[in-house]
Amino acid sequence: MSVKFGIVGFGFVGHIHEKGLVDEFQEEVKITAICDIVPERMDDALSADARKYTRADELFADPEVDVAVICVPNHLHLEMVEKAARAGKSILCEKPAAMNLQEFEKMMQIVKSCGVSFTVHHQRRFDKDFRTIKAAYDAQEVGRPYMLQSKLYGFNGNMHDWHVYNQYGGGMLLDWGVHLIDQFLWMIDSPVKTVYAIMKNVINFEVDDYFKIILGFENGMFGEIELGTYFLKDQDNWFTHHWILAGDKGTAYCDGFAPSNGTVATTTRLLTSVEGKLTMTASGPTRSFGGPEPGLIVTKHLPMATTSYGDYYRNYLAAYHGKEEFLVTEEEMRRLLTVVEAVRKSAAENRTVEL
Repeated sequence: MSVKFGIVGFGFVGHIHEKGLVDEFQEEVKITAICDIVPERMDDALSADARKYTRADELFADPEVDVAVICVPNHLHLEMVEKAARAGKSILCEKPAAMNLQEFEKMMQIVKSCGVSFTVHHQRRFDKDFRTIKAAYDAQEVGRPYMLQSKLYGFNGNMHDWHVYNQYGGGMLLDWGVHLIDQFLWMIDSPVKTVYAIMKNVINFEVDDYFKIILGFENGMFGEIELGTYFLKDQDNWFTHHWILAGDKGTAYCDGFAPSNGTVATTTRLLTSVEGKLTMTASGPTRSFGGPEPGLIVTKHLPMATTSYGDYYRNYLAAYHGKEEFLVTEEEMRRLLTVVEAVRKSAAENRTVEL
């Protein structure tokens, strides 16, 4: 029997959810209802027989909706989750789960009191580049890791629509930032101990369009996340994701959202306490930064991950039927929002925040 979905908010992300569910899961899923305050946005819906509403309350009252997919602007998540829960709908909420930790705690109280399921759409746990680096981390390809770096750059720095206003939950920290932080927290099996962050609104008058976040983990690792929407460069693939994972036995790196593979570089002999050889470079003599001797650095390819965003929905449907646990848990979202709040506090007070 098909699980019946209703999508609340049919902008770009609402369309993505419909396409993702319809393309791969037609035998298991039916889109029975769509809601948007702008009727014209629903004209190109793939689900021709879906009922169309302009008020969320009407969709929540529809008995032919089992799961409410919340795709409204961030500041409306709490309101929509509460209404969906009180209507007895299972809830799949877009990220960020809430504007802050206090809102999220209220959400969870309501969801539990209503006895409905709740999870968040963190589909970027299935990004191929992330999974390729995560596989290297899990397999200890670089030995004992000490640093993980994630960088995302673009040139078209302007936010759009409601994303330009703080009051609606705009800005890059709550847009891409929660995805990038979530990847780190899901990958590194250690609590975050310290957070230091810089946030800027470079060309946007109100919201952040640049941030650098340094996370210190209890196991001794540190992570660096940098996102900039206004780095100008004449390069076609400038908007892409760059990963570096460094350990005491090697370095793994991976560029691009859909890389052909990743790379691990290691040495044929351990480079500790060796006598430096003076090398003359264009910038002057050096021992530490000269070129390697032939054959010293060796590389091997990491196979590209074969994950897809459809894997997120596969987990959702299995968990809905009680066959698996939801991939994205309440405790993970609590941890993520705790780090997000620490990022804001660190940037505002220009200091390291301890968790």
